[in-house]
Amino acid sequence: MTPSDAASPPKPQGCTNLKLRQLMRRVAQHYDDEVGKTGLKGTQYSLLSAVVKLGPIRAVDLADTLKLSTSTLSRNLQPMVTAGWLVVGPGVDARSKLISVTPAGQIKRVEAQQHWRVAQERLNARLGADKVMALHAMLDDVMTALSSDATEPSQP
Repeated sequence: MTPSDAASPPKPQGCTNLKLRQLMRRVAQHYDDEVGKTGLKGTQYSLLSAVVKLGPIRAVDLADTLKLSTSTLSRNLQPMVTAGWLVVGPGVDARSKLISVTPAGQIKRVEAQQHWRVAQERLNARLGADKVMALHAMLDDVMTALSSDATEPSQP
């Protein structure tokens, strides 16, 4: 080790994008295995839950809330509309549409929520509550940093 090595801070190794995608696939599979017992994918459960909490809601507002493009949202909505869990109806003007949950969607969400809880509790038990809370805090911080308009890297 040279004197200059000791002075330079450690640098991250590897690709953050790859690591996050690998983690996301593993976490998504964990939830899909449990929530899938209801006939929903984890992504569909998240979408259904958002509409239950926020709806009726304009597609553009829902896409913004979920950090999805409107075309991705549209693709994800279609099977749920076909299943009768969500409905896309007229909005406040001729150009807008409102997404609402149906009574069947409310029932499906309650059913899926029970399975989501099982998946969440298993994840908490496997990782430990402290690690899960730290992960949530770190993810929130990273999301805030990446969505800010600041062009300068954040300072420690």
